[in-house]
Amino acid sequence: MPFEKINNLKVYYEVHGEGEVIILLHHGFGCSKIWKNIYPDLVARGYKVMMYDRRGFGQSERGDDFQIFYESDRYRSESIKELRILKEILGIKECHLVGQCEGGVVGIDYSIKYSREVKTLTAASTQCFSDVPMTELNAMKFGKKYAYLEAELQAKMIEWHGEAAEINYNQFARYGGAYGKDCFDLRPVLSLVSCPTLVLYPDRSSIFDVEQSIAFYRHLPKGELAVFPKCGHNTYEQRPEEYRHTILDFITRNTKGEDSKVLPAMTCLA
Repeated sequence: MPFEKINNLKVYYEVHGEGEVIILLHHGFGCSKIWKNIYPDLVARGYKVMMYDRRGFGQSERGDDFQIFYESDRYRSESIKELRILKEILGIKECHLVGQCEGGVVGIDYSIKYSREVKTLTAASTQCFSDVPMTELNAMKFGKKYAYLEAELQAKMIEWHGEAAEINYNQFARYGGAYGKDCFDLRPVLSLVSCPTLVLYPDRSSIFDVEQSIAFYRHLPKGELAVFPKCGHNTYEQRPEEYRHTILDFITRNTKGEDSKVLPAMTCLA
């Protein structure tokens, strides 16, 4: 279980395979374990996969001021610094980024600041904007405290975060992180993303409406849109085969000029 010290905190990461690098960025409730049904096929297809737990998630250390950090305006900028330092330590230069939900925000921010390092970006189930402050949206979408969650979801949080499952869930469900606490809006910065970018969305997320994906896609200079039919928010979990194939097809077409042998399953690819 490899760790690196970043800003005096241990950050957990894994590297698998050889080839062009794909970095997987987990969502705002999980950790690198969410990728267990995704990364093996990417490795089998000839890619090196790096995935890690951002500060306070999974096996990475929280630090004494994690709550203040998580709710602060520093979160997004320090998250991309964390990724940059880890890439430098591991000798990773150019790469493909794949971010699930909040991981997609980290991917957007990184692609703008370090545009020469990112070959392609995939943002899956990532919010584009909110009409209300995130404090209100999260209260509507995540009204239950950890103690009242279904046993299956509690077990998942324990698998991801161990003894910190309850404190993490209650904090993540409140507000903060990449989406912050005020009204959230990526639209003003999406025109600055210069790499080919795939917006991958489910058609029936319980958190964000599918119309979010259209706004996201329309604001990207080199955007593509894929919408999975009859799929909920956790696209990687509900449709893992289509998830892998769609991302690999996108990467192949935009870096090798080849058509993938496996066509992705979707209602829309624009």
